Amino acid sequence: MKPILEQIRLQQPNATFYSYRFEIPFFEFKWHYHPEYELTYIVKGNGFRLVGNSYASFGDGDLVLIGPNLPHTWVGKSKDDSLFEAVVLQFSSSFIASFLGFEESDALQKMVVNAQKGLFFTASNEGIKNEMIQLTETSGFERILSFLSVLNQLSAAESVPLTTEKFVPLYSLETEKRINKVCGYLEQNFTKTITLAEVANLISLSESNFCKFFKKATGKTFSDYLNDIRIQESCQILLKTDLDINQIAMQCGYESLSYFNRIFLKKKGLTPRQFRQSNLL
Repeated sequence: MKPILEQIRLQQPNATFYSYRFEIPFFEFKWHYHPEYELTYIVKGNGFRLVGNSYASFGDGDLVLIGPNLPHTWVGKSKDDSLFEAVVLQFSSSFIASFLGFEESDALQKMVVNAQKGLFFTASNEGIKNEMIQLTETSGFERILSFLSVLNQLSAAESVPLTTEKFVPLYSLETEKRINKVCGYLEQNFTKTITLAEVANLISLSESNFCKFFKKATGKTFSDYLNDIRIQESCQILLKTDLDINQIAMQCGYESLSYFNRIFLKKKGLTPRQFRQSNLL
């Protein structure tokens, strides 16, 4: 999908790198990219995270490093009055390059290269997260030392890549509004029956041209992308409620229980019932 270029340097023009801690009522769908690396720690909140052609759920403690120009967004809406809280660190390739020429920097070098695909850090990493929070409140040279400490610890932490080799971002300005319109529509309406003709009509394309456009922009077919959204939502419902699986399938936009079960097994490697049972142990 076509992301929006975000001008980070305009937000903190005199900083060597950028650090934010913020609270918001919800994460709005904003598919964007920027030339800086970005480390995002979700202190509190849950929803779905899109990085390149990866679509996955996130929750409290989510920690992800994204490389330059890799499109991404977090999407989430609180079901009560609680706020989402996040800490974000952003730094340029030129800044980090000055620390990569040493023999002691091998692990850091490997991490920043792998960040081109996006990295999800799988362990709790509480020490790193606490230091990220403290970093937003420090100043002077201590700020740089704390920043390097965070990166050093991350380079030794366990992580998994998010995007696949098949993903090649599309940066055409003429597609920007169209793809964001489609993806925003899917986020808002995935619980309903959505036809290919319906979404193609949103951006005035034929069905065949829409399929080519969507695959080129996202690295996924339209049906696969929609199934990602629906299956991730069904996982949340399976874990948080006692609803019957057939009811969950219908709530997530599936008219056929057998099709829902087949797609769920393909995406998660387990049946919906097995997934619920394995997470209750």
